[in-house]
Formats: sequence, structure tokens, C-alpha cells
Amino acid sequence: MSTSILRTADAWWVHTSAGAVRVDTAAETTAQLLADRQAIDAAAGDPVPVESLELVSPVTAPCRVVAQMTNFVSHVRDAGMNPETVPLTFFRKASGSISGPFDDVVRPAHVRLLDYEVEIGLVLGATVPVGAEITADHIAGLVVTNDISARDLQLPKTQFYESKSYPTFTPTGPALVLLDAGEIERFTDLRLRLWVNGEPRQDMTAADMIYQPLDALRALTRFQRLDPGDLLLTGTPVGTALSAPPKPVEVIASLLPAATKWKLFFKGQARNTKYLADGDVVEASVATDDGVIDLGRQRTVVRWARP
Repeated sequence: MSTSILRTADAWWVHTSAGAVRVDTAAETTAQLLADRQAIDAAAGDPVPVESLELVSPVTAPCRVVAQMTNFVSHVRDAGMNPETVPLTFFRKASGSISGPFDDVVRPAHVRLLDYEVEIGLVLGATVPVGAEITADHIAGLVVTNDISARDLQLPKTQFYESKSYPTFTPTGPALVLLDAGEIERFTDLRLRLWVNGEPRQDMTAADMIYQPLDALRALTRFQRLDPGDLLLTGTPVGTALSAPPKPVEVIASLLPAATKWKLFFKGQARNTKYLADGDVVEASVATDDGVIDLGRQRTVVRWARP
């Protein structure tokens, strides 16, 4: 049976059916906590209501934050690409982008097109040197993440790091769910959901993924060392604000100078009401439909920074 770990500013907690039980540990980071599994298993004492806790991200920074690109069949098709030919590719996010599951998402004043992407985060539980043989034992647990993206920075620059790395651009949590042996086999049963102001925007199971976790980790560790507490985001399904233009429009745009093409594209995107606005409430959850594995539900409010 999985174990749900919660974190506040001063403590770690195990989420039980009776409430949250404090873990007696000196661990200050996710990596240190994962090394103190005995303390997690021995957690006891009087439970407190989870609602009484001010939860922060159960994944601590600094750590490596790596993400997969266009990894859901539905998202790939929506982007106008062929799922059968999409390569397994990665990009990095700054770990300073990690924020809590109930913190505000702050849109920088110079950003205009703010998008959302609910994703399952894999948290590493062991050091993985480059070239090491990957097994499910390297995955300590799973967490809900939201890969917030500044599309008007990402697309014309054709790079992801800046557009996805601003503070609060990776809401994480509420729970870090540590998996028991064999539970990773239910990964494809996990359903990713996201709502904006109560309106469903994304709803798909991980069975829609092109590259499953072990495939991704094997590819990543060909060139990248990983350590306990590192975070891998595994892609998002269809339903983001950004969508590919119709094919005829795409063909015509390809004939235009780059500056003209982007000017027209962003003029059209500015009319897209699905991009996040000031005060929008974004909720995201990941769970199996039967509730056996439940990573929890995060709730963040979008705030626009003023110039």
C-alpha cells in the first residue's frame, strides 16, 4: 500500500485515514527524508487534521527538474504532429520554479500568454550514475505537478528553460506518494485532471503516454546523472490553452517572414480565452479511478505581477 508524505515548513507528515501523523526525523530535504525510511514507517502519535496544515511542496529545492516534451498521443496530435514519429526528448526547468500546491502562481509583468500543463512527477529515490541499469526501484514516488508555461516567450525563442522556470511555475504536491513494490505497474491507470475556475480542461489517463517512465529514465540516464529527490515531469495530455493552428493556416504562415508570422500568431492567441487570467483558480489532480493510488489535488490562484 502506498504511503502519502506531506510537508510543512517545519515538519514532514504521513497522511493516514485518521489525519496527518508527524514523522520524527531531522531530514530537511526530500533526499534526506527518503534515506530515513525507518522514520517514515515508525511515524506515530496523535493525528492532526490535514486541513489544519499549511502544506508546502514535498519536493525540496535545489534539485534537478527535468521534463519530457509532447509525451501524450492526444497532445502530440493536437500539436499537429505524428505520435509514431515523435522522439523522446527532454528539457530542464530551474528548481527555483517549484512552489507549493496551494501557493499563488505569479505571472511576470512582461508575460502575456500563461498556460497550464498537469503532469505526473517522478521523484527519484536513489543515485543513478550515467549508464546505470534502470529499474522501477529507482522511482521513490509520484507527485502532482503543473508545468506552467509562458508561451509568448517559449515559441519565438524556440527554447523552454526561461519560459518554464520563473518562480511558482512548477506547483508541486500536495503529497509525495511513495509506492510499494508492484504499484508502479498501475501507472497507466493514473488519471490526470485539470480545471480552471471549475471548468474541466484536461482529463486523460497515463495510458495515453507515448514513452512510459522506465523508457524515459533509461534514455535520460544515458547522459544525465540523477540523485534522490530529483524530479522528472512526464508530459501532459491534450487540453492546454495552446493548440496548433489549422493546416491551411499553418502552410500559409510558413511562407511568411518569421517576424510577420509570430506577430500574426500572437495576435490570434491574444483572443484565446483559455490562457490564464488574473484571479483564475487552477486545480489539478492525479489518481486511479478506483482511488487506490491518489496523489491529491492542488489548488492555485493566478496573480499578475504589476509592472
